[in-house]
Amino acid sequence: MSRIGRQPISIPKGVEVRVLDGNVLVKGPLGQLQWGLNPGIQASIENGEVSLSRIDDSAKLKALHGLTRAELANQVKGVKDGFQENLEVMGVGYRAQIQGSELSFSVGYAHPVSIGLPKGVEASVDKQTSISLKGIDKRMVSLVAAQIRNMKVPDVYKQKGIKYVGEILRKKAGKAGKK
Repeated sequence: MSRIGRQPISIPKGVEVRVLDGNVLVKGPLGQLQWGLNPGIQASIENGEVSLSRIDDSAKLKALHGLTRAELANQVKGVKDGFQENLEVMGVGYRAQIQGSELSFSVGYAHPVSIGLPKGVEASVDKQTSISLKGIDKRMVSLVAAQIRNMKVPDVYKQKGIKYVGEILRKKAGKAGKK
């Protein structure tokens, strides 16, 4: 069995998990999420825990077993506590601002760059250089954060760009110059 897939997911207070027609519905104080089960994966709820099993030991089902368990664990955590990603805009004149349901960036291009926020992801900008993304779906929050970072990946020489808070950047030395 998959080492991750065989671990049961404990259901905290205030969270309700139901298995309906090949889908797992997770409801909590912050909202609800749904995950479609592969036909080879079965979910059962007993003693306040969700357990997953698979019908055979094919390589594909082994991979899906662990993936499904990780996704459901993230959904249970998300509907109870939520997820947050923090990004930092670094560089002279670089800034971010919210315009309706879009984030607009001035990051060294000749024009402002905008990215739309999907449903379920909220953004806040502090001091035009700190971006905070919040939501109950870890996949969506992380995907939007990655898209924002990829707009202007930090430069290895001047460290200008968009980075995750806490991310350690490697700085390269410039040219040695003439001797």
